[in-house]
This record gives sequence, structure tokens and C-alpha cells, in this order.
Amino acid sequence: MTGRDSNGGDDTDNTGATVRLRDGIEIELSDGTTVVADANRPNGDINVLSHAHGDHLYDDPPDGMICSALTAALAESRREDAGALARGTSPEIELHEAGHVAGSRAAEITDPDSGRTYCYTGDISTRSRSYLTGFEPPEADVLVTETTYGSPEYVFPEQAEIEAEIVDWLDETANRPVLLFGYSLGRAQKLQLLAREADRTRLLVSKAIDRINEVIEAFVDVSFDAERSGPDTELEAGDALVLPSGTNNLAFVDSIVEETGALKAGFSGWAVNEAFRYRGDYDATFPLSDHCDFAELEGVVKAIDPEIVYTHHGFADEFAAHCTSLGYEARTLKRNQTALGDF
Repeated sequence: MTGRDSNGGDDTDNTGATVRLRDGIEIELSDGTTVVADANRPNGDINVLSHAHGDHLYDDPPDGMICSALTAALAESRREDAGALARGTSPEIELHEAGHVAGSRAAEITDPDSGRTYCYTGDISTRSRSYLTGFEPPEADVLVTETTYGSPEYVFPEQAEIEAEIVDWLDETANRPVLLFGYSLGRAQKLQLLAREADRTRLLVSKAIDRINEVIEAFVDVSFDAERSGPDTELEAGDALVLPSGTNNLAFVDSIVEETGALKAGFSGWAVNEAFRYRGDYDATFPLSDHCDFAELEGVVKAIDPEIVYTHHGFADEFAAHCTSLGYEARTLKRNQTALGDF
């Protein structure tokens, strides 16, 4: 490998391939083919979409984007003004279950000239839960990984323990309505299943979550059986209303709490830190996450055992340093960093 240091700079390996963070992750293979993953305006020779969260989605769909059928359907639903998304295939790309959210995939990319393999994870979770299969790391020479929780303080309890704690809290508070906040795609669906397990009187969701439920139900053997809430919905004791995380501080939420005495609960890996509860003004918080925690990220690196690890997003510098301490070459991808070969 060539390079300056573990914090970016030259990112061209000894086969002539290049990894960059620009608009999405860009991997230029040794024959000049460019693979672009999760870009706002994908313009690669091959374009990959790992999942349909907004921070990974395109603004305008390119021709022949490689993704799962469910991700394509969710993307079209969330980007309805952008038009239909055409799915493509490529002999260089193999998709693997990513375990993050419905339809999510990691991409294994093979350089056709050198045979060198790259694993781009997008966002991942190695935990199997409800209808999601946890990510099983493939063998690869190069790992490009997100590091959302790539710091040692972010280690989550076992999945069954977290879920049992949530169900117990829902049972203990059954004499009051509750507002459950989670991403519209991902935690919102898990929260509905947990609320059903707690046998709440009514399960309600926002319009945005209901639309995503419908798409997932068309592809996956699952039924959320939730009622869409609206301006005229009156919450009562025993009701559970699942709302998108971003609505927590909106005025209508304050009105619901004031009028009904509803309790607010937040769900995120960030809940490992007590500050998450106070920032969100929650009555309760739980470390329910769709990402790997620190220990699980380390496990992915060891399972893949790559020659080099590229980190991005979250604790990228810290996790790259940790990988170096484990004996791996590791670099943080910096946006718009330049390879020596570009000059």
C-alpha cells in the first residue's frame, strides 16, 4: 500500500484502485471503472444504493442502480417526485444482507483485472431481529465501513435484553398513552412489533410511517396492523403512537403531552449516554439501534480480516486508530480528499 498516514490523503493501492469519499463512496477499479455508492447524484459507471435512508438516497435516480428490490420500492416511495428507479446488475457486484433496515444490503465489489475484493458496508447490524437477518461478513481484501458507534463507550446490551426492557416499560405504563420516537424506516417498525407484544390497546402511526409499512408488508412476511393517526385522533390510556424521530420537538407533540399526559420514549444507540434523554426531553430512553456497536464493528473487521480498513461517518478517526492498534492498516476517508495519482 502507498499512503501518507491513517487520516486520509493518498488512497490508491498497489493495484491501481482508488477509494475516496466524495459524493458518496467512490471506488475506482484498476481498469478505470468507477463504482459509486450512496451518492446524492450518482454518476459512476456502476451505482450502488445500500438502503433507503435519506442520508444515503439519491436526489435523482440514475439508470440501472444496483440495490435490493425492496430498497428500490422504498426509495421510490420516499423520492416519489424523482420518478421510478431502474435496477441494474453487474458481474463486479454481489449484494449481502446488511441487517440494518428492511432491504438494506452491503456490496462486495470484485476488481475484474486484479481480482481484488472490496466490501462496502453502507450501514450494518450483525444482530438478527424480527424479520431482519444480521450481516454476515464476507471475505474481502479491503473493507470500507461506517463507524457510527466506533467508540468504546458505545456497547449495547443483548438484543433480547433491550427488547424485554422495552416491553416491560410499555406494560408498566399501560395506564397512560405513550409516544414512541424512532426512524420512519427501521426502528419505527420494530417499535410497532414490540408494542404489539406488550398488548397495548391501540397501535397508531404517522402517515409517513404508515406508507413505509405498506411497502415493507408487500415484500416481507410481516404485518404491523397499525392504525394511521390524524389531526382528529384522540389518544387514550393504553394507546401507543409511533412517530418519526425528527418530530420529537415539534409543537403538536407538546400539545399531545399537555392534553393527554402521554409519556415520551426515545430509541437510539445514543441512549447509552444519559445526555440523549435530556436533550430529547424524554421520559424514558432505550439503546435500541439498527447499527453495530463498537464491539460488533470490531468483530466485523476481524471476521473480514482485510488488508486495509477505510472508515467513514461517526467515530471514523477513533475507529481507524483502534484498527491500527489491532494490527490492521486503516485510514479515515475525508470528503474530497485527493489521491497522489490525481495530480
